[in-house]
Amino acid sequence: MPKENSKKETADVTIEQPVNVVKQDWMDDLQICLTFLTRIPVTGGLVISNPSLAQSTRFFPVIGALIGLIGVITVAVADLIGIPFGASVLIALLSMVLITGGLHEEGFAQTADTIFKRVENRDQRLDLIKNSNVGAFGILALIFSITLKWAALNSFSLGGAAVGIFIMAVISTGGLPIFMRYMPQAEKDSSSPWTEQPEFDKTTISVVLALIVSFFAVGFWTTCAILIVLIVVTGLASWLLMRLFSGSTSHLLGALQQISEICIILTIAVLNNE
Repeated sequence: MPKENSKKETADVTIEQPVNVVKQDWMDDLQICLTFLTRIPVTGGLVISNPSLAQSTRFFPVIGALIGLIGVITVAVADLIGIPFGASVLIALLSMVLITGGLHEEGFAQTADTIFKRVENRDQRLDLIKNSNVGAFGILALIFSITLKWAALNSFSLGGAAVGIFIMAVISTGGLPIFMRYMPQAEKDSSSPWTEQPEFDKTTISVVLALIVSFFAVGFWTTCAILIVLIVVTGLASWLLMRLFSGSTSHLLGALQQISEICIILTIAVLNNE
């Protein structure tokens, strides 16, 4: 009997030993953001076996700055070699789509297509939005979105367009953690990394970094105007999406990011033309 008790105690001790969990550091967060938000390859792949996109959201505006910088370099080079300004702007927008793999544009198109189709309930909408086939409404919405951004940027000088492209990418990406945190999951059993809720401090860091960049790039009052427009428009859009889908999905987040981009660049264009 004593020997049996001894074996049992040993087994209990073995079971109760804590499992070593690898925590994400700042380099892991940066690599995770690059992997999920862009097509830029991460050398050697991710070290973390179960990466958390939600916990890496503090780097969202940094990745937004990288995407915006690619757009800025593209429009500058295109203009330098003599390509007409309107075409240069369009090429810059295309370069940003390519570097992200059309991640948010796909979500915007799928969301628009689902909303404008006649369906009876939320479950049918969720089934439709997961469908990879985009219909006419989605294509038209995407064309409208790109045309709006192009028209606004085309009204700027080269320097103004460069700043607009950069800020549009930084703020729209840096604001995504707000929607990720405060919009519940549309599907409770969803395993998508985009449906994870980031912590308050990670969300705050992302938003504050984006606003600081905006303050230096376009000034205090323009940043305040952008913030007011974003709160009103994306607030209404979030409310509508909650009514239709009862929560967020990766596609809905993409739609909100694209709506944010349109709001940002149109606000700058309006203030620039006054």
